[in-house]
Amino acid sequence: MKKEQKINTSSLSLLSIAGLEPYKEAKGEEYMNPKQLKHFKLILEAWLAQLQGEMGKTVSHMQDEAANFPDPADRATQEEEFSLELRARDRERKLIKKIEKTLKKIETDDFGYCESCGVEIGIRRLEARPTADLCIDCKTLAELREKQMGI
Repeated sequence: MKKEQKINTSSLSLLSIAGLEPYKEAKGEEYMNPKQLKHFKLILEAWLAQLQGEMGKTVSHMQDEAANFPDPADRATQEEEFSLELRARDRERKLIKKIEKTLKKIETDDFGYCESCGVEIGIRRLEARPTADLCIDCKTLAELREKQMGI
């Protein structure tokens, strides 16, 4: 069986997937202007296409690799590999929904602002994590609360 390729979702990787350079803000440029929104839309659409392509490959890969091994150990190994692959795809499915939600936020001009306090999230943070919906301060507080509650 082929080993699953890990999808790299680092900031530079997402930019390269979309064929873009890091956004260079002009002095005095308005935050989330049409040029910036287009930049992030291209990143998100490229990321979405990549994830959807990977999901399609998984289905065909599992169909191709499905074999009825007579040896229980071989069969168990294959089932474990399929299970790991399906879990990874489930995480990707959730990420696809988050990307689609973010694309809708771009269309409604809600993109780039913290859902908790309303401040600008920032270009660099959004390039690192285009689906971010909290500013760094609110995200840090949320993570501290989660840690305290043991989530």
